[in-house]
Amino acid sequence: MEDIPKPIPAKPVRFLDQVRLAIRRRGLAYKTEQTYCHWILRFIRFHGRKHPKDLTIKDVETFLEDLAIGQTVSINTQKTALNALSFLYNKFLQRPLGELDFAHTQRARTLPTVFSHTEATAVIQQLEPLHRLMVSLMYGSGLRVMEAVRLRVQDIDFANNCIIVRGSKGMRWRRTLLPTSLVDLLKQQVAFVLVQHKKDLAMGYGAVYLPNALARKCPSAPKEPGWQYLFPAPSFSLDPRSGIRRRHHLHERQIQRAVKKAINKAMIFKKAGCHTFRHSFATNLLKMGTDIRSIQEMLGHKDISTTQIYTHVVGTHERGVVSPLDGGEVREPLAAYALPTG
Repeated sequence: MEDIPKPIPAKPVRFLDQVRLAIRRRGLAYKTEQTYCHWILRFIRFHGRKHPKDLTIKDVETFLEDLAIGQTVSINTQKTALNALSFLYNKFLQRPLGELDFAHTQRARTLPTVFSHTEATAVIQQLEPLHRLMVSLMYGSGLRVMEAVRLRVQDIDFANNCIIVRGSKGMRWRRTLLPTSLVDLLKQQVAFVLVQHKKDLAMGYGAVYLPNALARKCPSAPKEPGWQYLFPAPSFSLDPRSGIRRRHHLHERQIQRAVKKAINKAMIFKKAGCHTFRHSFATNLLKMGTDIRSIQEMLGHKDISTTQIYTHVVGTHERGVVSPLDGGEVREPLAAYALPTG
């Protein structure tokens, strides 16, 4: 239940709890809260556990520069740390950082790993049925692994042939493709969930976790069929934060481990994982001629420049460019280039 926000006092005393409260008041995602608090804590520890209000802009620059030079982190990692500290000083402490002067990381920005369609289906075929359906949604709909495990029954819109992704990264909602080939399997999964939900209700359970105080506003909602997780955990678990025993969704690490094993079984030697299916969704849509703006909307990217990285992934050979070794003026037989033997 790592995606359920930790309870904090209405008037917190601890510094990080105060930061968490400020983040929640602005409606930021829980993942963002966890990330910001992680980097703020690292910043505090880097400076000998001094309180941030006693540190200067120069101290912020020193920390960010150490990430680039001392730890050689990636561009995105340094940017994430900067975002966390910008929130801390600009929003929370009301001490604007202004223009910072620090060394930016020089590590090259890498292109995302992608599967060909043949590779993606080969990996999917190595999975057991439930995991196969979830990973097929990642590939066929461009879902992140957490978006897949958090899907609710009502998020599968069969009538309009789409999937609704609620409260994803950046707390944005979006619609994406519902693969026609998965409709029957998804209907079977919904039927299974509804039968299981009835049994849970009969046992005195059946109330699912709802975010953002929705359970208080709509007391009956947690037990409604539409709010049940599409991929529920096989057993009940005790939420240590609320003390409520209920059925949560499958844990994302379970899917991640299964995908890693499937990649090995499929004999694919790429640095890949669950997120590779989302990358592959985007690149394969580009190959089929889908416009970049539509792909941006389906992926839920705030900035189209994030989506444009996939234009660099689609190879030149996929745009009709042919190597001179395979055509043009090359007339010598390829055998002339054979390696010596013996």
